[in-house]
Amino acid sequence: MPVLVRASDLREIAPLREKYRKEMNCQIIHDSIHGRPGWSREFALEVDGAVNCYGSVAVAGPWRETPALYEFFIEPEYRMRTFDAFASLLKSCGVTVIETQSNDSLLAVLLHVFARNVRAGAILFEDAFPTSLTPQGAGFRETTEADADSLRRLDLDAEAEWVVTMHGEVAGAGGVLYHYNRPYGDVYMKVGEPFRQVGLGSYLVQELKAVCRKGGSVPATRCNVENVPSRKTLQKAGFVPCGVMMAGEVDVRGSR
Repeated sequence: MPVLVRASDLREIAPLREKYRKEMNCQIIHDSIHGRPGWSREFALEVDGAVNCYGSVAVAGPWRETPALYEFFIEPEYRMRTFDAFASLLKSCGVTVIETQSNDSLLAVLLHVFARNVRAGAILFEDAFPTSLTPQGAGFRETTEADADSLRRLDLDAEAEWVVTMHGEVAGAGGVLYHYNRPYGDVYMKVGEPFRQVGLGSYLVQELKAVCRKGGSVPATRCNVENVPSRKTLQKAGFVPCGVMMAGEVDVRGSR
């Protein structure tokens, strides 16, 4: 029986997406795309006569000029038809790029089968170790209105909810974003140029992890594969690598 592919919407594929989230059991980097109006095209796939598979294509923001297939799920009992279903989806949606995170084991395999020139864009980290970093003179507190000038002078995020200080002076800022799949919180931070290389970055990450966990969430984060200082900072604060973001160009020979 041929695989049938048709345009769908988030409401129809929602039950399958919940199964996908449960199976992933990690931070899903592109999870929020679905909820942004006009950002995602959804497809429902009928395999053996029932809707038991879906695919999602990002079409706005960074993907406006080059839409990318970024999510794919097929119920486990139908996975003997995985390659047929995915090839049918590629032909129907017409994308030239596939993008995923390597800890999405199914789509990561499909990326390598159906694409070429696969490249990594970011390292994904999960929280694995508690730390007790206490740089001399360092402090951590919520941001106040009085910090605005310091944040601007150091080219830090003016919307950051937390700051790290050195001898009472604002030295860095960061926060936790919750627009990914719960219960994961995305830790971000930056230390001002004059205050770097003294351990403040790792200390700030450590304290942001604590804020995240206190709120009942699970810390996660990422950095560019070429950013060696950042990955060292994150690992010192107890984060460990758990995957990479990957993208590749669809190879029409593999999608036949």
